Amino acid sequence: MRSSALYSSSRRRTASAAAAARPAPLEPPAAPPVEAAAPKPPGRLHRFGARYERPLLVAFGCTLALAAMLIHGGAQKPPRALTQEDIDAAVMHTFENKTLPSQSARAYEKLRGSIVRVRDLSVADDNTETETGVGTGVVIVDKGVILTNLHVVLGAKKVGVVFADGLESEAQVISVQPENDLAVLQAKTIPDDLQAATMRSTSDLLPGDRVIAVGFPFGIGPSVSDGVVSGLRREYRSPEGKRVLTNLIQFDAAANPGNSGGPLATMDGEVVGIVTGILNPTSQRVFIGIGFAVPIENAASAVGLSPF
Repeated sequence: MRSSALYSSSRRRTASAAAAARPAPLEPPAAPPVEAAAPKPPGRLHRFGARYERPLLVAFGCTLALAAMLIHGGAQKPPRALTQEDIDAAVMHTFENKTLPSQSARAYEKLRGSIVRVRDLSVADDNTETETGVGTGVVIVDKGVILTNLHVVLGAKKVGVVFADGLESEAQVISVQPENDLAVLQAKTIPDDLQAATMRSTSDLLPGDRVIAVGFPFGIGPSVSDGVVSGLRREYRSPEGKRVLTNLIQFDAAANPGNSGGPLATMDGEVVGIVTGILNPTSQRVFIGIGFAVPIENAASAVGLSPF
């Protein structure tokens, strides 16, 4: 008995069936995801720069500016040292182009605030005042104490003074020294900034020293004249012959009636005497070159002062 052959339903399998029957090829496993690296923390220098950025920029700018200045300064030539010729040339230029005050002008400027016009006043029935005589005075104490000549106020019914700033005041005679022709006045009203003259000893005064005389000659003034000391320890007799003054300073700075009682001062503006008379052998009573002043030591003693 013949066995039946066993056959499949198809002699060949299709490609798709074959492919489905074969196992799928193995794929390589997927790599795990890569994580981003953590940032490296900033260093110390970086942190310092970030923190002080603005001050560092300012400092850097200043450094550059300073360096530029040093370079510029180094390129300049050093200043030339002054020589004696340079100084002499500058002095000569000043003398030629600028007029300086004279010694006499500087002396008067120092003394000007203490000069006083002394007035001999007559009073009419209607109380109007008339100036009948003029002399000069000098303030020696800033409380209104004034030195003048006795013959300026002798016999005056009323004495008035006019200060340098124009203030007018009545004055009273508080002391006299006839042997030196001196009188001391006290003004009733004084300026707020009254200036007293500086007095100087005559112990070192010499013939030939320059002096100025300040006063109101013939009522005009204050007027200034200058000259020199002509002699010391002179005697003077008044034109009427009634008095003889001794130990006087002789000078040749111009003085005329009205200068009496005014100061004789050095070129420093310091008072060394009070003008008291002029030698006048003629009837015109004008200055002919010789005047006399009482030394300031005598004048100070009339006030009870001893400044030397």
